[in-house]
Amino acid sequence: MKRENLLIVADSVRDADMLYAVRMFVPDPFIYLRIDGRCHVVVSDLELDRARKQAPHCRIISLSQCWNKLRQQGVRKYRDTAQVIRLLLKERKVRRVQVPENFPLGLARQLRDLKVKLKLAKDGAFPQRTHKSPDEIKKISATQLMAEVGLAEGMQALKQCRVAKDRKLIFRNAPFTSERLRAIIDTAIVQAGGQAAHTIVAGGKQGCDPHHVGHGPLKANEPIILDIFPRSQKTGYYGDITRTVVRGRASEAVRKLYDCVHQAQEIAMRTMKAGTECRNVHESVQDHFRKNGYKTCRTKQGHSGFFHGTGHGIGLELHEAPNIGSRSLEKFANRMVVTVEPGLYYPELGGGVRLEDVVVIQNGRPKNLTKFEKVLEL
Repeated sequence: MKRENLLIVADSVRDADMLYAVRMFVPDPFIYLRIDGRCHVVVSDLELDRARKQAPHCRIISLSQCWNKLRQQGVRKYRDTAQVIRLLLKERKVRRVQVPENFPLGLARQLRDLKVKLKLAKDGAFPQRTHKSPDEIKKISATQLMAEVGLAEGMQALKQCRVAKDRKLIFRNAPFTSERLRAIIDTAIVQAGGQAAHTIVAGGKQGCDPHHVGHGPLKANEPIILDIFPRSQKTGYYGDITRTVVRGRASEAVRKLYDCVHQAQEIAMRTMKAGTECRNVHESVQDHFRKNGYKTCRTKQGHSGFFHGTGHGIGLELHEAPNIGSRSLEKFANRMVVTVEPGLYYPELGGGVRLEDVVVIQNGRPKNLTKFEKVLEL
């Protein structure tokens, strides 16, 4: 099947499609063109030699040479990106290209004025990104291991804490806070070759907001949600892991909450097969919670129960297709890599519980890429 001509203008540090296309990190926006199945990359002279080594599958074009051609042709704005793109397309006798949804609007208008026709790539620039290659699966597994290294360091620090009379945790003679534990986790990830940002260390009721990063002193005998999602500095692929722990003794209500979430994760994995609709897996988790008496509702104080998706795809972006939620229209397929992260959140019970692993669909069934144990009490 012939692939459509494609144009991307972005940096490859933040744009996953560009990184997928060129497989090298470039911090400033540059031009990528796929014409008749062959990719062309236009970079500054600063990046030329590195691009030739790291992106051998692309034809590397000097931006300064493009400027020289435009200047010789009498183009006033010869340093203009739109003019460079039109030059390249004109040389290859191409008048229409597809662009991704996040293509810059201002640049699109400039190209329109230059009579270059743009068409939106409805299925995305690289729809094949949903199905990971064996090499990509290895890279995600490697980053997941970085997440586990950070989590192990965090767990060890929690175990070393002593408990003060007011239940506050004390680590090396100072109050142990979310900020301090986050720093320990993030430092371990950096040392392992990853990048960590917005790591969640949410104790007690703070954990009832699934994206609350957490702040302040941590206490014994209440749940602490640790959600870690590093990015590999070398490859750009993400990992994602969540564990809920209690330093000390959990209440009976929290133990039951934990067991129910653990069971929900196992149910999701049993239901998750190639050809199964993603929303069916999410509904199986919802049914399990309802049968066990855990209702989801919304009050003036906020949501409680299970009010987020069961999981999401992961790769060069932390959240990518497929979505495992009630509105998902996608089906599981081999080589999809997804998270499985059910959770329950009840402020009146003292906090929330979430467990998260990363799995890949292989031979029609899920294979867990996460090796870290699940233990509630430390």
